[in-house]
Amino acid sequence: MYKRQARIYTTHKLHSNTVVVLEPEPSRHLARVLRLGVGDSLTLFDGRGGEYLSSITALDKKNVQVLTGTHLQHECESPLQIHLGIALSRGERMDWIVQKATELGINSLTPLSTKHTGVKLAGDRADKKIHHWQQIAISACEQCGRNRTPAIHPLETLDDWLASTVAECKFVLHHRADAYAAQREPPTSIALLIGPEGGLDESEIAAAEQAGYSSLKLGPRVLRTETAPLAAIAILQGRWGDMGPG
Repeated sequence: MYKRQARIYTTHKLHSNTVVVLEPEPSRHLARVLRLGVGDSLTLFDGRGGEYLSSITALDKKNVQVLTGTHLQHECESPLQIHLGIALSRGERMDWIVQKATELGINSLTPLSTKHTGVKLAGDRADKKIHHWQQIAISACEQCGRNRTPAIHPLETLDDWLASTVAECKFVLHHRADAYAAQREPPTSIALLIGPEGGLDESEIAAAEQAGYSSLKLGPRVLRTETAPLAAIAILQGRWGDMGPG
């Protein structure tokens, strides 16, 4: 029976033929959840590119020690760089968006505060949420085979994001738009702006357009805030990234 080899992210900068003591959380996962032991193999990556075939050399209740082996230049990154700017959502919707957007290949995500955002985050609570979403992105990379982890940026206001974000192509997604993504030369980078459950305010859409964003719609139906970014990313990756038929 085929057994998939564990893939683990570590904050240590990895090199071949080096002994590494893993952090508490991945150590617990390997020892207590997967129940791996000395001599078992796994794959390590540090987010800088590529991965290392490794094996467990020692473990106890708190720590797992591994020996890194061959460095493999394996990558599954899209040629299309996508920066998702998305308004904060209630409950576990943001967790879902971060996880699935990572699987679909985004390179960075910025949570945004807009006029209709129903969630307020600040201070330590905001920092904890950012850390939580970064861990979700890391777990998604472990699962989907990515060796480069997307950056989860601190919370920004919409105005700040519009003023600072740089991309070759910029889209603001809303159901009142009358344009679909036109055929054009493939861009290398995209900034994708998506509003909250109540949508972006007319003045916010106007500000985005003034900042160089093209209004975009996906179809005749109004999509939920957790559905819209995933549908948009999949379409963009299919058209200009690595999810096409070729």
